[in-house]
Amino acid sequence: MSQQPFSTLAEFKALLEAANGPDAAAIQAAQERNGQLTKPPGALGRLEELAIWVAGWQGNGRPELNAPQVVVFAGNHGVTAQGVSAFPAEVTEQMVLNFQHGGAAINQLSKAAGAQMDVHALELDRPTQDFTQGPAMSEDEVVSALLVGWNAVSEGADLLVTGEMGIGNTTSAAALFLALYGGEAEDWVGRGTGVDDDGLVLKARVIREGLAANPAVSGNGLEALRCLGGREVAAMAGAMARARVLGVPVILDGFISTAAAACLQDSVPGSLDHTVAGHVSAELAHANALDRLGKEPLLSLGMRLGEGSGAGVAINILKAAIACHSGMATFAEAGVSDG
Repeated sequence: MSQQPFSTLAEFKALLEAANGPDAAAIQAAQERNGQLTKPPGALGRLEELAIWVAGWQGNGRPELNAPQVVVFAGNHGVTAQGVSAFPAEVTEQMVLNFQHGGAAINQLSKAAGAQMDVHALELDRPTQDFTQGPAMSEDEVVSALLVGWNAVSEGADLLVTGEMGIGNTTSAAALFLALYGGEAEDWVGRGTGVDDDGLVLKARVIREGLAANPAVSGNGLEALRCLGGREVAAMAGAMARARVLGVPVILDGFISTAAAACLQDSVPGSLDHTVAGHVSAELAHANALDRLGKEPLLSLGMRLGEGSGAGVAINILKAAIACHSGMATFAEAGVSDG
């Protein structure tokens, strides 16, 4: 049996710190090619930037996108005991079955994008602890969840999307953002599964209590992930970190996916250089979170489903960018004058 790549949060952080950046020679080659394609300079706008960005991570000045992977992680949150969701925790398991049977939105979007889709349920019968009473997870528990994500990234994947399912996880994500970025609880809470105004007041109170019960989390990304996150949130962070080590580009999804990413960035600055924001969701604080991370979303479609759905749509944007960059003729190849 092979040894696990890390067994503590400190070892996980060290792997992230040691990860290589993009290939400078591939970026230069892609920029040079982009300047020779049969179009006016900059005419494809952000598609040009995206293709060059992918080239750097693939180490190939003429990148390809043939094996995108979507991984959905599911977990249950003890904080749902506080009444923060409009749906019961049983819905998490029911939706996992729906994913496995191909019936969810993300199944259709993965299929449309030609992506492999995998689902990992993390101990649904054992929710995390209620973080208003103390840490959601022990170090061993959060490391175990990080490892699920780390090991979920397929060999040969050339693009990764991480999605999630977990009743209560918008409350967890809002608590993470409050811990990392400060402000007021009300700045970060949203309607999630559809809670009413009283539900918003309750969620704000609950996340304030969560930070009060876990005073070590402020400005400490991995400790915040342990104390306020969920197993599915940690698994997403583990998968993103593995992609960083492998040099696989990642499309971030919505509010919860971005919270997982923020924990990595806070812990190791630069650890999200291999990511783009697929969309800005209708969860109101998501735009603020992306702004804090310096990520401009590719799409704004009013989506707030989670599951990886917004990022799943954005796979097609990256495919379009790479198809143009790598498939278009240069002026010389086409016999077209560029002067």
